[in-house]
Amino acid sequence: MSADRNAARRRGAPLSQRWAAFRDGLQEFYAGPYRRTFAREGRDEDDFFTLIVLGEALGVPDPAAYYTVELLPALYDDFHDWHRRMGMPRSPLDHLACC
Repeated sequence: MSADRNAARRRGAPLSQRWAAFRDGLQEFYAGPYRRTFAREGRDEDDFFTLIVLGEALGVPDPAAYYTVELLPALYDDFHDWHRRMGMPRSPLDHLACC
């Protein structure tokens, strides 16, 4: 009987809500099993971006350092987690001591 009530509620819902529920169901069905993989790839991409931005400070010659220096303040919040993930127990930068 509760299944009949849920079906009646769904039929009474506006079409936009039903399409949104259908879209959310498809998203969960197709992307759900790969959520951890997507998160790992996103983290790896963020780590690479951090390495590119901090490259000049770490001693890697970077021809675009003039342009990436503007992005340094955006990375300060996540810097501690990044250098710990990269296997560095202490901050590799002299002017940025987070530990």
